Amino acid sequence: MINKIREKAEQYFPEIQEIRHHIHAHPELSFQEHDTAAFIAGKLSEWGIKHTTGVAGTGIVGLIEGKNPTKRCIALRADMDALPILEANTVSYKSQNDGVMHACGHDVHSSCLLGAARILNDLRDEWEGTVKLIFQPGEEKHPGGASLMIADGVLENPKPDAIFALHVYPHLPTGHTGFRAGQYMASADEIYISIEGKGGHAALPHQTVDPIAIAAQVITGLQQVISRKGNPLIPSVLTFGKIAGGFATNVIPDKVEILGTFRTMDEKWRYEAHKWIKDFTEQTCAAYGAKAIVEIPSGYPSLFNDPALTARAEGWAKKYVGAEHVHTLDMRMAGEDFSFYTHHVPGCFFRMGTNKDGKEFLAPVHNAHFDINEEAMKVGVGMMAWMAVQPL
Repeated sequence: MINKIREKAEQYFPEIQEIRHHIHAHPELSFQEHDTAAFIAGKLSEWGIKHTTGVAGTGIVGLIEGKNPTKRCIALRADMDALPILEANTVSYKSQNDGVMHACGHDVHSSCLLGAARILNDLRDEWEGTVKLIFQPGEEKHPGGASLMIADGVLENPKPDAIFALHVYPHLPTGHTGFRAGQYMASADEIYISIEGKGGHAALPHQTVDPIAIAAQVITGLQQVISRKGNPLIPSVLTFGKIAGGFATNVIPDKVEILGTFRTMDEKWRYEAHKWIKDFTEQTCAAYGAKAIVEIPSGYPSLFNDPALTARAEGWAKKYVGAEHVHTLDMRMAGEDFSFYTHHVPGCFFRMGTNKDGKEFLAPVHNAHFDINEEAMKVGVGMMAWMAVQPL
C-alpha cells in the first residue's frame, strides 16, 4: 500500500500543482471562499467523490467509503481561506486579487487534501472504513470556521474516530515532517478595552479624567496580573497591539481604546485570566474616576494532539519519509482553529517542511513573500492518504 500511495502521489503531482496554482491565484478572505469552494467541489464531482456543499457557509464535506465502511471513520481537514496581504512574489500563479494572498499555505493544504482524496478514492477497494474530507472556511477569523462546521454537524454521521491535518512549515526542508504530542498550540482570545474618561485642556489635567494616563496604568498592571496570578509553569502571553486615542498634543481625549490578545496552554487558567483582566481593568479605571468596558470574546482553544494517536502518526511518518526526516516540534503560542476538533475527537495536527535545502522558500507564513517548494506537496498528499488507511 505504501508504494502504491507514493506512486500515485508522484503520478498526480502535476495535476495537484495546477490545482494549487489556481487556488493561489484566486484567493478569498475568510468566510468568502465561494469560488474556491466551487472549484474544490468541481474536482470532487469530476472524480466521483460524494460531498456536501454549503456546510457552515462555504465549507465542504466529502465521504469516501472503503471496504467495511462502518468499521471506522478517519477525518482529514484542510482550510481554504486567505489573508488580507498584498503578494510580493512575481510567480506565474501570483494572486490576481490585489490585497488578498494565500500567505499561510491554505492553498497548499486544500491541494494536498484533494490529492489525498483522489488517491484514496482510487484505492478504496484496498482499505477499510470511511474517510471524511473536511474543506473548512474561515480559519483566520473569529470565531473560526472549525467551530461553525462542528455546530453544523461535521463531526457526526459518521463521527470520526480520529482527525488529522497538516500545515506548511518553512522552518523544515521538503521531505521532513514534525509532530508534538499533547499541548502544542495556545488558545487565542482577543481583548477589547474602552476607557472612558473626561477630556479637556492638556494644561489643566486636574479638570479632566485622563484616559491616556489610565491606559498606561492598565497596560503595565495587566502584565503584572498575568505574571503574578498565573502558574509560572503554564505558558501565557498577554500582548497589546493597538492603542487609539487623542487628537493633538494639547488635548486630553475623552476615550482611549486598547486592543490585544491573551494566549495560554491551560483552559482552566484561560478563563480565570479573563476574569482577572476584566476585574483589574474595571477597578483600576474606577480608582481614577473613569469607566472601563472590557470585552474578551472566546476565541480558539488550545490545540491538544492526542498523545496515543500522535505517537502512532509519528511511527507511520517514519515509515513513509524515514525516521531521520521526522522531528519533535516545540510548543507554539500561535493559535489554530483545528484546536476545536481536538476537544471533541482524538486529533493530530502535524507540520510539513516546505523550504528547499534550507536555502530557498524561507519566508515565514503571513509574509508577502511566502511560497513553498512545491515538491513538498508530494509528501503532503502521500502522508495524508497514508495516515487515513492505517489501523487505529
